[in-house]
Amino acid sequence: MRAGSSQSGLPQLDRPGAFLKALGMKFDVIEPARVVGSIDVGPDHHTPWGVVHGGTFTTAIESAASAGASLAVVDRGQFAVGVNNNTDFLRPIVSGRLTLIAEAIHQGATQQLWQVTLTREDGKLVARGQVRLQNVSLPDHR
Repeated sequence: MRAGSSQSGLPQLDRPGAFLKALGMKFDVIEPARVVGSIDVGPDHHTPWGVVHGGTFTTAIESAASAGASLAVVDRGQFAVGVNNNTDFLRPIVSGRLTLIAEAIHQGATQQLWQVTLTREDGKLVARGQVRLQNVSLPDHR
């Protein structure tokens, strides 16, 4: 699904709440096995040492994986929640646009495994993460 459309049972995944708005994360493509998006990072994302905080990366990684994974199971009356997020921080960044690509590695009946990369504008990898998600019933399907 292209960002902007909605799927029955799920909130519009490209309309983030205040937390993701503050992060500056945008989704361009949200599909059941692939998500593409970006984050413009700068001083608002910095640690006291002047580089982007690692929590920015872990939040982006889990958010992208959760969006795609939830879309994959919504037709079954489910959504996906992260149960493990392993993020590798590969190089610091001060500012610029980060592109994120999330891809499903495994999509099972009860769990999913996703890999997500964050790259700088020059194509260099900044962080990568692997997220394990649990498929759970939507609140109105319990």
